[in-house]
Amino acid sequence: MDDNALVNIPEVLLSSGQRMPLLGMGTATSPLVGSDEIKTAILQAIELGYRHFDTATLYLTEEPLGEAIAEAVSRGLIKCREELFITSKLWCSDAHSDLVLPALQKSLQALQLEYIDLYLIHWPVSSRPGMYEFPIKKEDFLPMDFKGVWAAMEECHKLGLTKSIGVSNFSCKKLSDILEIAEVRPAINQVEINPLWQQKKQMEFCKANGIALIAYAPLGGTIRGSNRVMENEVLKEIANAKGKSVAQV
Repeated sequence: MDDNALVNIPEVLLSSGQRMPLLGMGTATSPLVGSDEIKTAILQAIELGYRHFDTATLYLTEEPLGEAIAEAVSRGLIKCREELFITSKLWCSDAHSDLVLPALQKSLQALQLEYIDLYLIHWPVSSRPGMYEFPIKKEDFLPMDFKGVWAAMEECHKLGLTKSIGVSNFSCKKLSDILEIAEVRPAINQVEINPLWQQKKQMEFCKANGIALIAYAPLGGTIRGSNRVMENEVLKEIANAKGKSVAQV
């Protein structure tokens, strides 16, 4: 591909000192698709200019992402792994103080990487160890030891296994609880944000506390059986008036 065709994606400076591409590619699929299909999609995204990829233990996409990174380097699509920003997440069943480090090490092994750029607590709950499933059964839920789990996340950061640490799906209250005990403040909170779920309170809180807010499902989604964003009449009118697609708007 002609280098001139690559998209130049802007970056944001995180509180950790890292620069993160503003646009990333998520690798969660529902229903699940094959590893080869995931790998091919990631390689095509790299060719188009994507440099930020988001995975998680639960997604079962760490291995194909790792394979795609290795192939991208070997094919010369990127010069080195350092050109990429890789995010992964701690699943609820590993959200126990003694399981955080082993969980990250397992993710690194799957990704064939020495470090990732961002490690997130996937949800602000814990569940019975050894169970990797969603939705979580009611009887498997456990209260999270926020202090112990966050201290373990900080240890992962201090060891250099992740350049930044953060959270996902945390409310302002739960973020406040983390901020009260944190030596290393969360750089990120990743939550669902789109035109029909704007999270204005979260935006204000995170901005006031130097936490970058990452939006997932910015175009909505069909996982819950709804495609309300892409089918929204107001957004369609704006798109038609601007000569753009609903996604671009």
